[in-house]
Amino acid sequence: MKITSPAFKNNEAIPTKYTCDGEDVNPPLNIDDLPKEAKELAMIMDDPDAPSKTWVHWVVYNMPVNIHIDENSIPGKQGMNDFGKKNYGGPCPPSGEHRYYFKVYALDNRLELEEGITKKELESAMEGHILEQAELVGLYAKS
Repeated sequence: MKITSPAFKNNEAIPTKYTCDGEDVNPPLNIDDLPKEAKELAMIMDDPDAPSKTWVHWVVYNMPVNIHIDENSIPGKQGMNDFGKKNYGGPCPPSGEHRYYFKVYALDNRLELEEGITKKELESAMEGHILEQAELVGLYAKS
């Protein structure tokens, strides 16, 4: 399984449009080579380079087994990010260049979860149900 974006390549810069300095909308994403047994997808976007902790930017689950996520879309139920919102929160590093991990998970069952859960709650619910996972890393530094 793999995740890519037509907007940026792995380990390359995320365009400003998808950050707090731009339109702050999610980039388009493609998910390929999904396992046939997958019942749904989940995704977590986070920043391990944040000063105090790994900062959560996006939590999405109950996503249909699609191979494309449109720009500025809500592809499933959304959890809480560390901005205190249930939506995509784009890269917004206080200083320096940060890495942003888009991690997608193919699951063997549907998760019955309410909207607004945390990353930790999603990770607990996915335990034992991950068929495959993939990640895409984007970089961003304020100019």
